[in-house]
Amino acid sequence: MEQSVDVGIVRAKELKVIFKGTYTKEGKEFEGERTMTLQDIGSVFLPKDENCSFTLKDVVIGIGFHWERNEDQTFRGALKLIEEEGMIRAVNIVPIETYLTSVISSEMSANASIELLKAHAVISRSWVLSMIEKAKASKEGKAASANHEILNEGTIVRWYDSEAHNAFHVCADDHCQRYQGITRQSNPNVVEAIKETRGQVLTYNNIICDARFSKCCGGMMEEFQYCWENIKHPYLIAKPDPYCNTRDKRILSQVLNNYDQETTDFYRWNVTYEADELSELIKRKSGIDFGKIQELIPVERGASDRIVMLKIVGEKRTVTVGKELEIRKWLSESHLYSSAFEVEKTDDGFILHGKGWGHGVGLCQIGAAVMGDQGIPYREILSHYYPNANIETRW
Repeated sequence: MEQSVDVGIVRAKELKVIFKGTYTKEGKEFEGERTMTLQDIGSVFLPKDENCSFTLKDVVIGIGFHWERNEDQTFRGALKLIEEEGMIRAVNIVPIETYLTSVISSEMSANASIELLKAHAVISRSWVLSMIEKAKASKEGKAASANHEILNEGTIVRWYDSEAHNAFHVCADDHCQRYQGITRQSNPNVVEAIKETRGQVLTYNNIICDARFSKCCGGMMEEFQYCWENIKHPYLIAKPDPYCNTRDKRILSQVLNNYDQETTDFYRWNVTYEADELSELIKRKSGIDFGKIQELIPVERGASDRIVMLKIVGEKRTVTVGKELEIRKWLSESHLYSSAFEVEKTDDGFILHGKGWGHGVGLCQIGAAVMGDQGIPYREILSHYYPNANIETRW
């Protein structure tokens, strides 16, 4: 039986909502624009029919990334309002197959090849079901609590995963899967891809796979344990990806939405910092006064050559930081494209010579787009990026 998913959308002191069609709450009907405040916490607004939708004003997307911006977004399904850190959080309760139609259109352009869309439907369905199962196990006390922060003398290790969301299953931003409701209209190919793969998931030993994906692996896929908790998944392994090195704008437009296309140098890239500039940046992003940065020393690399632990040597302090996303946060105003970089020290500062966009674990969206464009069936695409996994139909 198809499940529903609770998706955290946006939080604020007040939320402006426009109900398009009739919504009900405790027997009362609501239409048009309303301002929700903390007094509305606990409310659940249910659509009267499947044609109803609601619009949330000023939703922040790309939080913390270089494309961060606000936009109005429209959703199907129910609206639940909960309290979160003294603010009001909008949660969309929606059937998973409906959720997936939005995710695929939000994660990539809806004009992608049908085989890529099918592959993404399977992995997005697998991932969200895996997160729901993990949340259920955590509530029942059956899951080991994942420690996302390890602080020792001179060492800071942090990683970020969906367990940060305790009041809903997943968020709507890049931290989980991009979900923007029906804001970006899907084309018939997206609907067909969802229909043809309905209920299909990746499994390993009959357990739904934690099917991760990123924009561009840079030519080598990474393993799960180098980015998150120290669990080695046999279906998320390091292997070369010969497909993602493309500058074909037609193919890239299938994967990259309009704001993603602002980023063009993701396969190989360089970032240059003057020493004073980097010292100020790291102090601001880490909250630690290193003094003038003298060295950036990779201490540990993952199987894809991504840096897992980086030693930062300053005049005042030396700290080793990990994992990959924390490194990326410290070394950029938003997020460095990836932690797969070499450090070149110059007379004036540092040059980071990097590759890839994202953590590189699981499916590489650009590589998969190339495979789909070549007519490679979605099952072969999934086999390439998730070796040892099986495809099962759950409903």
